Amino acid sequence: MFVLTINQRDSREVGDMVPELIKALRHLPTVVPFQRSVGDEAQGVVANAKTAVDVALTAIRHRRWHVGVGVGELHVPIPENILEAEGYGLVYARRAVNRAQKTGERIPLAVSGPDDDVAAEAEAVLRLLGQIVATRTEAEWNVLDLLTPGVRGQQKLIGEELGITTQAVSKAVVRSHWAEEWACRPAAARLLDLVYGPASLPVSSLPYER
Repeated sequence: MFVLTINQRDSREVGDMVPELIKALRHLPTVVPFQRSVGDEAQGVVANAKTAVDVALTAIRHRRWHVGVGVGELHVPIPENILEAEGYGLVYARRAVNRAQKTGERIPLAVSGPDDDVAAEAEAVLRLLGQIVATRTEAEWNVLDLLTPGVRGQQKLIGEELGITTQAVSKAVVRSHWAEEWACRPAAARLLDLVYGPASLPVSSLPYER
């Protein structure tokens, strides 16, 4: 399981934005839906690392959130209400978000789990991806929100929809490092999976010994 604890950085300045965050995440598959946990904080649980990366980068995009990713299990049966959940995943997520609050000017994201070394590696890759995502302009997002990874021939259609040239679309894609982001996302997800440690990997993925 991947528990994400996300709390707002500037609620005194802009007001409570937790409902907007929950709305932005509602299309993603969850084990426990994202919901307000306490104050200006949301929590949710997802089953796979790819979705955890999606959640983290969605929050970082909006530049108003501390993101803690906790890698660990929850006690079963898992409740629908996050406040009723228990388990190490929640403990790790709390540790992570507490560290994310102390990152200063860096991307406010942290990862915590059973394997500290791999968690640090996953955190480093996610922060680099977060830096790419957080520094994009609104004009670049207007283009990127219409792109589908792995599909060719989109730029002309997007240009027509936005009323700009194909060259302008291409430049926005290059400036935003969109291709690099999507090329790195699987690496971030793979590292998050490994935070569990070798004992949690499928037998087929472990080294073969006679």
